[in-house]
Amino acid sequence: MVAIKKFIRINERIRVPEVRLIGPEGNQLGIVPIDRARDMAVQSELDLVEVAPTANPPVCRIIDFSKFKYDQEKKEREAKKHQKQGHLKEIRVKPNINEHDYQTKLKQVITFLKKRDKVKIELFFKGRQIEHLDLGRKLIDKFIADTQVDGQVEKDPMLEGKVISLVVSPRRVSGKLEAGEKTAPADA
Repeated sequence: MVAIKKFIRINERIRVPEVRLIGPEGNQLGIVPIDRARDMAVQSELDLVEVAPTANPPVCRIIDFSKFKYDQEKKEREAKKHQKQGHLKEIRVKPNINEHDYQTKLKQVITFLKKRDKVKIELFFKGRQIEHLDLGRKLIDKFIADTQVDGQVEKDPMLEGKVISLVVSPRRVSGKLEAGEKTAPADA
């Protein structure tokens, strides 16, 4: 269950001398003393809910609080649905990878980029392979060259211990992400 993020005052918790009141049907009732507003809410068998506490005087509405709370939670859930969560996918390779295995990993990277996910490519060196950093650097450069159509380097290749890591993010076009479309290189 989603909770309402801000604290909402209702009925006796509203402690101001007068409020701008909105009736149960949504009509403006004007500025009234708080006691009269509470009495009107009790007569309607509804709650007095503060909807705009920062206004001068605060705006209160006579409504069913449980329905109001439900509607607020529904709006928050709907807003959350339309947010895109950025995922970071990881691809692990070794410096002595075969060409076919490289192509398979490259296809995975491109698939992730087309789904608008970031990809972290990690190149692991085992034992004495670390002496051949040039092989690892060539492989990372090959990944960068092969993914430049669909992605762009977000974090440059960096050696951390026995691992070279690189982060590639989906390509941005004029400030917006193009969903699933390939873009032409800048020099074309």
